[in-house]
Amino acid sequence: MKGIVLAGGTGSRLWPITRGVSKQLLPVYDKPMIHYPIATLMLAGIRNIAIITTPSDQEAFKQVLGSGSRFGVEFEYFVQGEPKGIAEAFVIAEEFISQDKCALILGDNLFHGVGLGRHLSDFTYVQGAQIFAYKVTDPSRYGVVSFDKNGKVETLEEKPAIPRTSYAVPGLYFYDNQVIEIARNLQPSRRGELEITAVNEAYLAMNQLQVSILPNGTAWMDTGTFSSLHEAGSYVRALQDRQGNKIACLEEIAFRQGWINENELQAIIESYGQTEFAIYLTECLDNPR
Repeated sequence: MKGIVLAGGTGSRLWPITRGVSKQLLPVYDKPMIHYPIATLMLAGIRNIAIITTPSDQEAFKQVLGSGSRFGVEFEYFVQGEPKGIAEAFVIAEEFISQDKCALILGDNLFHGVGLGRHLSDFTYVQGAQIFAYKVTDPSRYGVVSFDKNGKVETLEEKPAIPRTSYAVPGLYFYDNQVIEIARNLQPSRRGELEITAVNEAYLAMNQLQVSILPNGTAWMDTGTFSSLHEAGSYVRALQDRQGNKIACLEEIAFRQGWINENELQAIIESYGQTEFAIYLTECLDNPR
């Protein structure tokens, strides 16, 4: 399965701090925001990842992430010239996806939970589409899913003024290869975008859409507003300080997955110098598990 991180857009909800930098490169406590969605894909076992950025931001992403080799993965970079919708990602990355299945995650979404990676890895063999539901207090900000009395998906709505339920659809989606053709045939919505909800509706019409409510204890944060960005940083700091384990440490994930060896991790540690990350990764090296 291939992975896609959509990290385009203007970040206008975070102006003025995103006037000169992509929001996905802003810090969420001790890491760039982009590390968190990449970590989610890596924990699901996905190693070939497309990073879609704006034209002006691509070089900065390459500077931060490189080829991916130090994380045991391979990044390919693509450009979204204008913010024409989430579903455009499948058209932009069509050649990258090729004949494979793919997972798409939004670059400003943070997921965390015990065993979440193992849970998500089950969906890398998806037939049709697999999306998720998460109960929120402000569903009108998101795509919203409703269920019938038997728990089957009934409707999907994109940012409804009056939501039918409190279940938002988070920015993480697993699809089979049909998604490319579906995305290519979409018509822009009234907002002028290729909507991801329209992709999901196409799978629903074919009776090939599965929706899973994310397990209890799973945290999902859309870090696209000032308050949610602060909340995410506070969440990461609190858990790391309490538990002593870093969230979304890409080098550690690569090492635990067996994608880089001890010598490669040691070289990374030396490149970090006398920093908190070097100390933490040294502890990982000394305590493999």
